[in-house]
Amino acid sequence: MGAQLRVYKRRIRSVSATKKITKAMEMIAASRIVKAQRKVAASTPYATELTRAVTAVATGSNTKHPLTTEAENPTRAAVLLVTSDRGLAGGYSSNAIKAADRLTERLRGEGKEVDSYIVGRKGVAYYGFRERKVADSWTGFTDSPEYADAKKVSAALIEAVQKDTADGGVDELFIVFTEFVSMMTQTPVDNRMLPLSLEQAAEESGGKAEILPLFDFEPSAEDVLDALLPRYVESRVYNALLQSAASEHAARRRAMKSATDNAGELINTLSRLANAARQAEITQEISEIVGGSSALADANAGSEK
Repeated sequence: MGAQLRVYKRRIRSVSATKKITKAMEMIAASRIVKAQRKVAASTPYATELTRAVTAVATGSNTKHPLTTEAENPTRAAVLLVTSDRGLAGGYSSNAIKAADRLTERLRGEGKEVDSYIVGRKGVAYYGFRERKVADSWTGFTDSPEYADAKKVSAALIEAVQKDTADGGVDELFIVFTEFVSMMTQTPVDNRMLPLSLEQAAEESGGKAEILPLFDFEPSAEDVLDALLPRYVESRVYNALLQSAASEHAARRRAMKSATDNAGELINTLSRLANAARQAEITQEISEIVGGSSALADANAGSEK
């Protein structure tokens, strides 16, 4: 009995230490969510106005440009998948990966080749374990992305869009990330970044399609689109990284809260078992004392006879 009681006490100490760690991680994740939400809110006005500018150029000119012109027969697409660098975030990364797999299957069903671009160690490890080809990958900044990180990712995507498909370029560009809806809800989404349709531009601007005035473009509409292309892709990627970071922290907070609650329940269960074992040990000791006393009394009574 004594050995069993020691086992319970050792397990209680171990689970208590784990509970302290998960509680600390829950509090850290909760504090980071607020900061990530502020960054998302701060990046939205710039992205909205940039999309309106692209829409103005697209509607005010007949220039064919990769930013706004649909390919007649698209044969190749690029998919950027945003995952996390660290685990302990529940199904955050796996849900984004599943969404990317569904998108890839759909594109291949349409007869298109797919080039995969990955952000986050979890996505890189997933594709590497399954020996899937990755065009490019980036790690080390998913929990707190900066605009410089978005520029680094966007540079490779823009280069792929500007190339001919015969040289390894792509006709379409998609991004898969986790949209932060609320503290309890984070939804994996797949959006097409390029080419940009007018309906899509209106949706990204947060309203209905509007009638824009006529513009004169200097030096030309094509040059303006060339200048807007990297800014547009960078803003979309940056917003997706920020949304994913907020979603990652929210998912980690929820996972750590669940782990902390489970640890508390396990400690209560182990405590009850330890108390039962201690009571059984005390009962056994009392029984042994009583039995020994009875045996001694019987022995004394026999000797007196």
